[in-house]
Amino acid sequence: MSTQLYEQINYAKAYRKNRLNAAHWVLANPHAFEELLAYCFDKEQTAISHKAAWVLEFVCLEDLGLLYPYLDSFFGKLHLIKKHQSLRPFSHICELLMIEIYKNKNRVLAEKLSEKHKKIMTELCFDWLISDQKVACQVRAMTALCYLGREYLWIHPELQQIVMENSHQSSAAYKARGRWVLKEIAKINSKR
Repeated sequence: MSTQLYEQINYAKAYRKNRLNAAHWVLANPHAFEELLAYCFDKEQTAISHKAAWVLEFVCLEDLGLLYPYLDSFFGKLHLIKKHQSLRPFSHICELLMIEIYKNKNRVLAEKLSEKHKKIMTELCFDWLISDQKVACQVRAMTALCYLGREYLWIHPELQQIVMENSHQSSAAYKARGRWVLKEIAKINSKR
């Protein structure tokens, strides 16, 4: 693996500025994207795998298209991620993918994101939502599922039930996203 990329993502402090600098380096050197992904899923490099995930999140916020050629790899390994430090950025990337397809109507991504990818994302987002995850991961999963439910009708009733059952005992952020999700589902159902 490249020493240059390793130096970029192996910053001492997890300051936003350090993550942004590393992301900008990857954006300026897109040939390093595949290697960044490898670091994210590398079990041998657990000390920097979550740092790589944080950088990947920032890269995807700037240019989600860099991920498109690697969707098979991304979704093929996503189930391996268990550390909350990495789950938060990965759940955000799943949310970004769904917004790009269903809200922004990105046809290129819609063609590249397969049924298999969507199935994996659906299963993982439900897992993140019902397991003991940090709120940031859960609200991103909620949003991704809300968008996926536009295509897969069975998702919305399941998502509604989970949100309603968990909202009363959850944080303000969970409740706020839950209200948004329930409104979106009601709006979608009124049009069907």
